[in-house]
Amino acid sequence: MRSKGLIYALNKGGGRINLRGPLPSKKSANQLKVQRISLGLIADENGLKEAEKLLQLVLMQIKHGQFDWKHWRATEKVKTNKPDNIIQSIKSFESNFFLDPIRNKSQAGMKTTWQYAYLPYLRRLIKIANKKDQTLNIELLLETLKSYSENSRSRKQCGTALGAFARHLELQLPEDWGAQASGYGLSQTRFRALPSDSLIKEIWRMIPNPSWKLAYALMATYGLRNHEIFFCDLSCLAKDGDKILRVLPTTKTGEHQVWPFHPEWVKDFELEKLANGSNVLPKVNTSLKQTTLQKVGRRVAEQFRRYKLPLTPYDLRHAWAVRTIHIGIPDTVAARMMGHSVTIHTSTYHHWITRRDQQQAVDAALSKNVTQSIITKI
Repeated sequence: MRSKGLIYALNKGGGRINLRGPLPSKKSANQLKVQRISLGLIADENGLKEAEKLLQLVLMQIKHGQFDWKHWRATEKVKTNKPDNIIQSIKSFESNFFLDPIRNKSQAGMKTTWQYAYLPYLRRLIKIANKKDQTLNIELLLETLKSYSENSRSRKQCGTALGAFARHLELQLPEDWGAQASGYGLSQTRFRALPSDSLIKEIWRMIPNPSWKLAYALMATYGLRNHEIFFCDLSCLAKDGDKILRVLPTTKTGEHQVWPFHPEWVKDFELEKLANGSNVLPKVNTSLKQTTLQKVGRRVAEQFRRYKLPLTPYDLRHAWAVRTIHIGIPDTVAARMMGHSVTIHTSTYHHWITRRDQQQAVDAALSKNVTQSIITKI
């Protein structure tokens, strides 16, 4: 196959298919040299069809400057005796994941999402396939999904990851896949234990370090994810600022704006100290060339445990979300401010949303009855 004068070929070696042609140098991505990618596909008709798809993928990556050798080696560290089609299918899925223009909001966010929201479940799929000598099919996906406890967040994330993988492979998922993957959101224990506003303020006073008090206050006031406190435009917190925080594009779900609830907490928690920059926040390595968003977030959670605070960072985020529901902020708006989908928002906070909607219906009915009674008396 020719691409702008360059020749690429699929060769057979040892019963397997290899791709050979001008590929970015491992020392300098700007230079092309003839190299080989071992696709690991069996040299038969089906393997050749898959290899042709992968060749097109390689050409697309080179064209857009997105070819990266690690995308073709990410799963090689996973030891497996399973036929190479599972490993190669995951490689193809990973490459498409990073090329998806809809998902492509920030490289750091995509890497974190792949590493923590997809790869663990694909690794478990490989493990189960090895253990039971299964091939890549819907039965294997279902068994992997069911290896996680019902009503657990892990099971829901597994369902999302394997669902995307199945669509990439053009496998037809069962109609009840979503129901079988259910479990995202708050456990009953955490549902009952969300901190009150007064408790949140009381705990803030308990934190001995001023920098960590500010970090805690940012999460409480704006419902931020752990890592997001270090990736915000804080200039809005100046005395004459509008107090509408901008979460930067380098975060997990890209840029979005957040309003404070409660607005008076900006002053109560002394957040105006952050207006001139984040240099007064805790000294945490946030260089995404050296660390990941996940590790930054983990550092925050570790500090909460070190101070023995009676809540988690995500308790503050959940409490903020429930606050917006009680205030009456539309679910679509609140979901956008939290940087997640409306589906995730409504499933996670279903109880409070249902109660709000029912209360509004009751209030409307009572108001109508009172009005009708007044008219009757007149």
